[in-house]
Amino acid sequence: MSIPETANTNSLRSEISRLKEELQTRDQLVQQLSQELFRLVKGNTEFMPQPEVSDRHKAEMRMLREQLQEVEQQVTFYQQQIASRDQEVHGLRRSVQELSDRSRMLEQALQEMPHIYRRKFEERMVPVKEKIDRIQRENRQLHVELQSVSYRLAVKTRRTTNKVDLPAFGRPNPGPIPRFGTV
Repeated sequence: MSIPETANTNSLRSEISRLKEELQTRDQLVQQLSQELFRLVKGNTEFMPQPEVSDRHKAEMRMLREQLQEVEQQVTFYQQQIASRDQEVHGLRRSVQELSDRSRMLEQALQEMPHIYRRKFEERMVPVKEKIDRIQRENRQLHVELQSVSYRLAVKTRRTTNKVDLPAFGRPNPGPIPRFGTV
């Protein structure tokens, strides 16, 4: 064997002996822990299963399961209520939106109403104004004709005698002539 092989074998042997010592130390620790655990378990009766405690635990578990089921039922009920109210809220929001839109539309219509009525009134007044203008023109024309006829009549009566032909009645009226005022 050569020197490097001997060194290698010696190092392996020392490594093996060191690992054996570690293994022994671990075995001793495991042994001590086992003994300590056995001593704790033997001295402590709580680790041993007891039938009355087990039944009590089962009853508590059964009661907790029932309570859990009740809580789950309540949660399901409340979730249904929330879903129902969410739908109701959604419907109400949609109604509010529709009513708001309608309200805005009506407000706009109300603001436009005076303009619309003014325009319609003016449209209806056009024929009335035309008729008034026509009647006023006719009135002026008739007034001019009346003045012309009055003037011609006045001129004609001046040219003729200033006498007025009055009808003669058979009997003269002995009383005063009644006056009817100034006409």
